[in-house]
Amino acid sequence: MEDQKEALRKIITTLAVKNEEIQSFIYSLKQMLLNVEANSAKVQEDLEAEFQSLFSLLEELKEGMLMKIKQDRASRTYELQNQLAACTRALESSEELLETANQTLLATDSKDFPQAAKQIKDGVTMAPAFRLSLKAKVSDNMSHLMVDFAQERRMLQALTFLPVPSAPVIDLAESLVADNCVTLVWRMPDEDNKIDHFVLEYRRTNFEGPPRLKEDQPWMVIEGIRQTEYTLTGLKFDMKYMNFRVKACNKAVSGEFSEPVTLETPAFMFRLDASTSHQNLRVDDLSVEWDAMGGKVQDIKAREKDGKGRTASPINSPARGTPSPKRMPSGRGGRDRFTAESYTVLGDTLIDGGEHYWEVRYEPDSKAFGVGVAYRSLGRFEQLGKTAASWCLHVNNWLQVSFTAKHANKAKMLDAPVPDCLGVHCDFHQGLLSFYNGRTKQLLHTFKAKFTQPLLPAFTVWCGSFHVTTGLQVPSSVRCLQKRGSATSSSNTSLT
Repeated sequence: MEDQKEALRKIITTLAVKNEEIQSFIYSLKQMLLNVEANSAKVQEDLEAEFQSLFSLLEELKEGMLMKIKQDRASRTYELQNQLAACTRALESSEELLETANQTLLATDSKDFPQAAKQIKDGVTMAPAFRLSLKAKVSDNMSHLMVDFAQERRMLQALTFLPVPSAPVIDLAESLVADNCVTLVWRMPDEDNKIDHFVLEYRRTNFEGPPRLKEDQPWMVIEGIRQTEYTLTGLKFDMKYMNFRVKACNKAVSGEFSEPVTLETPAFMFRLDASTSHQNLRVDDLSVEWDAMGGKVQDIKAREKDGKGRTASPINSPARGTPSPKRMPSGRGGRDRFTAESYTVLGDTLIDGGEHYWEVRYEPDSKAFGVGVAYRSLGRFEQLGKTAASWCLHVNNWLQVSFTAKHANKAKMLDAPVPDCLGVHCDFHQGLLSFYNGRTKQLLHTFKAKFTQPLLPAFTVWCGSFHVTTGLQVPSSVRCLQKRGSATSSSNTSLT
């Protein structure tokens, strides 16, 4: 009995679910019926408006062409009437001379004949009839104003509803990723002169291959593109790849999206490792600000937490996990952060090969600022550029202004204006560390070294602040300078 009741309950549940599905579908059908009425009325209204616009255009063209015929007729009539009047006057004058000549021949007085004959001769010489052109000034042919609308008639007869545009095809061979810009090129599979514009969508991803249906990043939309290519500029490549898709639109409807493509966007992406920073440095994502009270506040908090008036020693510190070969979530930690006068913070991603580029903008009023690279083994008391484990460019605005390249406690004064934005280019395998004006890409200094350990981006600031920009590709101008070898570079052995 209980089994039968349970089976019946399942049947009731299945029927209830099915009834809900049918009710939902009925509601959907009713809504679609309403939409059909509304949409058909809309497209009918649009069709009538388009035809009315076409009628108005034809009427305007007709009026203009009729006006042209009337003006041409009036002009020809005027010319012919003037010529007719001139000929009539000439004929009347000629008939008068002819009458006078006949009367002179019939006269019996021979005494006056010579004088009369001379007057008639002079009158004939000056007669309008002999100065008059007997060729019509204008033609009566109006065939140049005839029309033949056969081609236009065929075009009108071919009018139909706008077709749905085909899906574009993205041309990967012509597309380009460079200088934190992406130029995407596509084409239509068939010629379609009804295309009004294109819509481009893109999103960032860390997954190679065809785009996935679900991604954390939303599609970004660019509308109103009139050409079959588009360049996205000023991008930050903080993920490994970007997905792209394009669709074509006419005045009425948009087509399907193209097959999406994935382009690699290689760039050097890192964060600042707050666990390495000096206590007087306040790290907020990629921004750092020097805080004179930072160390004291943190020391007080540590004392309150410890309850014994002392900070945790390395022995009492939590055991360190094995860092990954690239990312270092907590590369130093605890008492291993920089201290004393080494107001330093490191990046969290190791450089052990390839080319990398990043930029940093610092507050011009900073009393001291430095940017460069360092081995992971850089001591917690050591300042950038003062040991063999670090290389940097250093700006000093305290007491005496200086702009120097530093390594192994040697410094070289740089004869260049101090920019507010510095670009750093590291070619690990070539042993080159170059610094550029981040805005003009002017080369400021190049270190030549044989890097024996992986490097970390390194920064130092005193009484000031700075902001780091990552996710940048090596600029083309920087690559060109390096390839041509036209820029002057200095080896670290020349530092004094």
